[in-house]
Amino acid sequence: MSIKQYGCLHHVVHMQFDLALPSAMFLIVTASVLLYRKTERTFSTLLGDQKFSIRDAVIMVVVMGLMISTIAFLPGQTIQIGFMAAYSYMLFMFTYMVLKKMYLAIVPPIVFLLSYIYFFSHLAVFNLFVVIFAIIITVYISTFFTWKTVWLFAAILTIMDIIQVYITGFMKQAAIGMIDLKLPVMLIIPRFPPGNLVDLGTGDLFLAGLLAIQTAKKLGQKTGILVAAMNGVAMFIFEVISFNTRFADFFPATVVVVAGWLASLATFHLMNPKRKKQGIEIVVVEDYLKYQA
Repeated sequence: MSIKQYGCLHHVVHMQFDLALPSAMFLIVTASVLLYRKTERTFSTLLGDQKFSIRDAVIMVVVMGLMISTIAFLPGQTIQIGFMAAYSYMLFMFTYMVLKKMYLAIVPPIVFLLSYIYFFSHLAVFNLFVVIFAIIITVYISTFFTWKTVWLFAAILTIMDIIQVYITGFMKQAAIGMIDLKLPVMLIIPRFPPGNLVDLGTGDLFLAGLLAIQTAKKLGQKTGILVAAMNGVAMFIFEVISFNTRFADFFPATVVVVAGWLASLATFHLMNPKRKKQGIEIVVVEDYLKYQA
């Protein structure tokens, strides 16, 4: 995540804050939870009971880290072609798996390619595809995770993010390069109240959505949406600190995401202090059945 800001005299006097990015984060993560509920049976039927093991989760993070490091050194055209092909394929497969109609599945990739060529200079169009990709990646990948593996994945992904931001610097270099190519890898929105632009990577949105979906599966849909809300709160608090102290212009937002998730789990347990372990298990099963209905 990066924050772009320029000095103004009134900034010294008034505390700065932003409602746009926390609100957008909450809405995107909530949409991921709700869409997963609608498509879970479809994906389970098509993909079977395949789940990531702990080894798979570790390998996934390692591959993501290597991709970021590689992107920092690849020629721009190579990155552009690779991402465009991957995004088009992803749109096609997701649409086909949901609608099961080939002629309809071809439409989203075509719309994406045409939009990229003619309309991606418009921030609203660019952000629309960022949101679409963040949600469909989250919904699809969440099918393979379990409550056990998501904890490990979140932990090592956060560590990798910190390393790539503060030690290697590849995360910032790769993000700037992909934004220069107009690749929809980062949500970029104006602050509200009016200010400068703030942005958040699709990887951070993916992790927030993944944690919310897995929590919804484990503790019920309302708790999954609570995760979305607490992520918004965590982002709001982080931005207030960042805007008013300027301690970072580029920060591993996975730290904020995980903090919001842990806060939501703590809130859930504080709201249910009298439940015994057995009672919690019963309620969780009931919530899960409601979530499936």
